[in-house]
Amino acid sequence: TDDDFAYKPTDKLGKIGSETDWIDKHINRVLKLKAVNRRKIKKAKLTVVVDAINGAGSFALPPLLEKLGVKVKQINCEGTGKFVHEPEPVAENLGQLGRAVKKHKAELGMACDPDADRLALVDAKGRPIGEELTLTIAVRHVLNKTKGNAVINLSTSRATADMARELGAKVYYAQVGEANVVQTMRQRKAVIGGEGNGGVIYPESHAGRDALVAAALVLSCLAEEHTSLKDLVETLPKYYTIKAKAELPSDFSTRLKDFSRKASDLIGKHKVDKRDGLRFDFEHGWVQIRSSNTEPIFRLIVETDSDQLTKQLSHDVMAHFKS
Repeated sequence: TDDDFAYKPTDKLGKIGSETDWIDKHINRVLKLKAVNRRKIKKAKLTVVVDAINGAGSFALPPLLEKLGVKVKQINCEGTGKFVHEPEPVAENLGQLGRAVKKHKAELGMACDPDADRLALVDAKGRPIGEELTLTIAVRHVLNKTKGNAVINLSTSRATADMARELGAKVYYAQVGEANVVQTMRQRKAVIGGEGNGGVIYPESHAGRDALVAAALVLSCLAEEHTSLKDLVETLPKYYTIKAKAELPSDFSTRLKDFSRKASDLIGKHKVDKRDGLRFDFEHGWVQIRSSNTEPIFRLIVETDSDQLTKQLSHDVMAHFKS
């Protein structure tokens, strides 16, 4: 009834306030993280090219790097929200960044997505190292300093899991999605985690993916280990990955069950995780097939320790669902 509500004119509801320094506050918070080695980063005298795709990172990532003592070269950092290339920070969209890294003779390049919660890296030769390895490097750096558990999603490269276990951590898997990873991190009291799309989650800072945190951890790792990005990558577990997608067939569930029955013929002995589509783990790698939560498509990820095997499996699995 009307008596249950206290009606107020709209101009009397709540208060309006304005604060314009939250980016600075966040930058300063990142700078104070124990795992961020400001002194060694500054001593390394690094030059980094930043491609913020004219998104939110335009106003945050370059200032952070400058406060870390890095010489910053900017492309697409106008903050207009107008994308000059495809915004997804994957290898095929980082050509402009790669060319800028070589032009400026920078040590590395950094690209974030429009809302700056994911970070991808390009080495001094202008070559993308793959967005998966941003998390691998962050996990390596944090677990070298802090013992604890790690959480990744079921679509994340085995390279990160291998690295975490090598450093004595227990690795737990979560369903795809930032919220799912964060929930599992809290349950498992993880000290580091994230998603293989370049999304690093470091609870010491906050419970969310963050390109600024990722950048600071990556630079700290390079500076403390006195190495280049290229040389660091050569020490990481090596896998070959193909991520594909296709239109969702009307009988997708039936085909998924059928594939599950035939999986042994393709990959041999394996374990199956059914929490997010189907993920098949076997000696040489893994395969995941899942329907998208947001589009009428399904996604396929194949990762193995052989380039030839990855390509063959990707072809064979996709053929099963598209035939």
